[in-house]
Amino acid sequence: MVMRWLLVDRSRAPLRAKAALTLGVLVLAILGSGCPCMHGAVNASPGLRWWLFANFGASKICPEMLKRGMGLHLQDRGPTVGRFFPAQCSVDVNGDRNTITVNFAGTGYAFTTLTRRVGFSTVASVEYRPDFYLGEQDIYVWGRVNRVINGPSFRLGYVENPVADVATAITPLGAVANLFGNQIVTGELTQGFTVVQSTSKGTDFTLGTLNPPLKPHHPFDVSHSEFFTFANEITEIRANQMDFLGPFEVVSNGQYLLMTSSLDGPALDIMIVDKITGDAWREAYQTGRPIAPPPGPILQGGVLNPGPSQLRYPLGPGRYYVVVDNSPYIGMVAPRGFVIPGLPEAVARLSYVAQLAE
Repeated sequence: MVMRWLLVDRSRAPLRAKAALTLGVLVLAILGSGCPCMHGAVNASPGLRWWLFANFGASKICPEMLKRGMGLHLQDRGPTVGRFFPAQCSVDVNGDRNTITVNFAGTGYAFTTLTRRVGFSTVASVEYRPDFYLGEQDIYVWGRVNRVINGPSFRLGYVENPVADVATAITPLGAVANLFGNQIVTGELTQGFTVVQSTSKGTDFTLGTLNPPLKPHHPFDVSHSEFFTFANEITEIRANQMDFLGPFEVVSNGQYLLMTSSLDGPALDIMIVDKITGDAWREAYQTGRPIAPPPGPILQGGVLNPGPSQLRYPLGPGRYYVVVDNSPYIGMVAPRGFVIPGLPEAVARLSYVAQLAE
């Protein structure tokens, strides 16, 4: 059993007693060999679990958190209605309290029927009490919220609602928009997290805490797939809106991004751009600039028609956004862009799984 998040990094290991270091290396060696003889001892020892996590797991949190955007939902198992993209992250380890504090900041966008598209930024410091459980096939890693130290400081920026500028106006509508947006972001980011690593199915992540043998819920069953899964979710793209999936990382030559999807609703444009282009494009979208072509080249793309599909995108090493568009301003699809209040609008519901294949 290979524990990726417990890789030994001697350059970061604190100066511990030689006996403790020897014990830790021995435990890691036995766990890495797949021997179940240590599972019971580790599971029964909170002190040993904390020592392993603090020395070999805590440093993995920020790199993972900064890799991709985080979907925001109005209800459990509901479709994604927006995304938060962490831009800054640091971790403080408190050995006296056996806790870690994750300090993060970032920006994002969301959609509500009241405000339509909104852009926001948030800063927070959340203290987690981490733990893990070693099973014969799966490793469960939990980050349970212990307390919110700072924030989340939620700042609403651009608001699309054509009736009023609820971002700055002191009106009942503005108060509702801020409250609702705050509930979306804080509700997602302060419920803790679960990481499940399986010897046969790879690593999976979900917000909230799941106990064995429960697994994160996804629209596609990829339990028998040999490919690495980036994302497996349902997202709604309203009329005149976009969604920025990823960014997803291609590690080496010969690999490709595999998008398996099922679309209910109008056809969408799908475009692949590199991370630099995607970040700038997303920033423009979040801050309310008119929807326009990206500030850089579209590397690959086409039309995503209703129904099931599977698309392959050969790409060189790098990080890439998959951008889906439901507006008449870019791409080849030109849906009705004007939304008449009170009448149904063209909502696209996209179930997809993004994987790295070779």
